[in-house]
Amino acid sequence: MNTNWTKYAISQIEADYTRSADTHLIQLPLPYFKDIDIYFKDESTHPTGSLKHRLARSLFLYALCNGWINENTPVIESSSGSTAVSEAYFARLLGLRFIAVMAKSTAKEKIKQIEFYGGECHLVDCTTQIYSESEKLAKELNGHYMDQFTFAERATDWRGNNNIAERIFSQMSKERFPVPSWLVMSPGTGGTSATIGRYIRYQGQDSKLLVVDPEHSVFYDYYKTGNAGLQNTQGSKIEGIGRPRVEPSFISGVIDEMLKVTDAKSIEAMLWLSEQLGRKVGPSTGTNFVGVLKLAERMKQANEKGSIVTLLCDSGERYLNSYYDENWRKSRIEHDKNYMTYLQSISKT
Repeated sequence: MNTNWTKYAISQIEADYTRSADTHLIQLPLPYFKDIDIYFKDESTHPTGSLKHRLARSLFLYALCNGWINENTPVIESSSGSTAVSEAYFARLLGLRFIAVMAKSTAKEKIKQIEFYGGECHLVDCTTQIYSESEKLAKELNGHYMDQFTFAERATDWRGNNNIAERIFSQMSKERFPVPSWLVMSPGTGGTSATIGRYIRYQGQDSKLLVVDPEHSVFYDYYKTGNAGLQNTQGSKIEGIGRPRVEPSFISGVIDEMLKVTDAKSIEAMLWLSEQLGRKVGPSTGTNFVGVLKLAERMKQANEKGSIVTLLCDSGERYLNSYYDENWRKSRIEHDKNYMTYLQSISKT
């Protein structure tokens, strides 16, 4: 193995990290919840536009340090889009061939971004096919299957080292309620929830972690039953989160509570939140926000004060031809009039 190239590759990734600023923590003022402050960690401002930029960096460093990648290794990943976009970016940085295996239903904007960074898209009919097809391609090309769903939780340093959990607590330090009562997020690989949950425990924080799962995902049922063999033949309609099988990176033991969120509520929350923030957010951020509001209502009824932090996972600009297209939504996801009425009621208070 060419150790000089490995040193070079790691230095390139570290230089890219040094050039990057931290992502903002945005507060959403909602007078309806006067004693509860709500924040979004805006991961859309990474160079590749999503939370997955952190994961892709960690996965490449993990693979390089394990000796799995050299200067001639094609990199293959199974992804619904955002991870592939970020991995394509780092593959181009290192001069490596990159192939993303994804369902044909993936947003066209994401496919274009992958190709912009020099990546190739290998499309399959259904989300459940991406695992076996990625393994097959890696063998055929003598490449490396990055396998985010297995390695996400172990590639990231959850103890600190400037990970997302450490940055959230640091950025909250001057706020009215500096230690969040809750952190809320949705699982794709499960790696970020594992990082946040472990960090909370390692640092002895009093915060709790709520993980919100979309329809047609098995994570919630696994959390309730402990059955790791659960599978679903239908993939999640909320792109980037939810899985048809229990992924190795999903660590249920670090989670304090889970909530199943309907697709309709996720989209209503996405549309309403975009108006409140003055910018479009992705559908998984809508899922997160449904969980935030559920907790805020509970805290309000119990006369509790505190803060809730969640993630703005990516920009809605990636979904202009899908979730932000009214005809597309009508053909795929029900409209929840009652939930939109509720959202409108809390914005008028």
